[in-house]
Amino acid sequence: MHDIERMPPATAAASCAAAAVCLESWPMSSSPTTAGRIAAAPPRPAWPGIALASIGAIAFSGKAIIVKLAYRYGVDAVTLIAYRMLFALPFFVALAWWAGRGQPSLTRRDWFVVFGLGTTGYYLASFLDFAGLAYISASFERLILYLNPTLVLALGVFVFKRKVHARQVVSLAVSYAGVLLVFGHEAHLGGSNASLGALLVFLSAISYAVYLVMSGEEVKRLGALRLTGLATVVACLLCIAQFLIVRPLAALAVAPEVIWLSVLNATLCTFVPVLMVMMAIERIGATMVAQTGMIGPLSTILMSVVILGEPFTAWIAAGTALVLLGIWLLAKWR
Repeated sequence: MHDIERMPPATAAASCAAAAVCLESWPMSSSPTTAGRIAAAPPRPAWPGIALASIGAIAFSGKAIIVKLAYRYGVDAVTLIAYRMLFALPFFVALAWWAGRGQPSLTRRDWFVVFGLGTTGYYLASFLDFAGLAYISASFERLILYLNPTLVLALGVFVFKRKVHARQVVSLAVSYAGVLLVFGHEAHLGGSNASLGALLVFLSAISYAVYLVMSGEEVKRLGALRLTGLATVVACLLCIAQFLIVRPLAALAVAPEVIWLSVLNATLCTFVPVLMVMMAIERIGATMVAQTGMIGPLSTILMSVVILGEPFTAWIAAGTALVLLGIWLLAKWR
């Protein structure tokens, strides 16, 4: 299986998971001279990579908190995601330019692939996630997104005809039991709105899983950072175009708090953690980054309780424990 199946979900987080394909295989493809220099070099301490992965996972998780805070000012999902992508656009344009220096120009095929990946991996995933957060809690949203490795596994079965072992089925059952447990609690409180929100976020997770599965070869061709920058630029432009088509320009008049929250979302919860996770993968590998990423759902729950005032119940605690256990077993039994 591809290394991408070990990575935690990171909606709005670039293709950090797919980057493991390149970064972990790089030493194996090096020349003997280079490999000798690498072997002779003293090992790097692990703590900087673990710190980068931890902070990146927490920053990614903060996106849901910021979105929930912005909704308190009466803004809708279309306007909110347009602002987020508008502020993120310059950063990812710069990333695509920097990563593409000295590289061959993109072919027509490359542009079609980048457009498709940007549409599925970032535009659809981000919009569906933002829309779903209008109906469910931030904690529940993060648990659904954390099912991403299970969706990648399922796509591998249906698309690439890979075999699934009994242990993997057990890990999937444990994870989905946790989500269903929390969903039952949310549905009791929110009714049909909870069902709609859960469906939208689950579709977001599927969209991003499709991106991860389909981006493996393109990562090898273009490089992880370049593909991340280009695909996210496509998504930014699509989100802005969506706003211009379905909303009048007068809808840009929002509370100042929405503007500042969108800036924070675009920078500290989108662009910065992308770079942090990429650097962490380079230092400690995709497997350890994936394991460290389990801090994400826990940090979301903590922030939702402290910042949003959402209740922390035994249902959420039990569901979170099951989801994390299932993902841990999936990584262990691969």
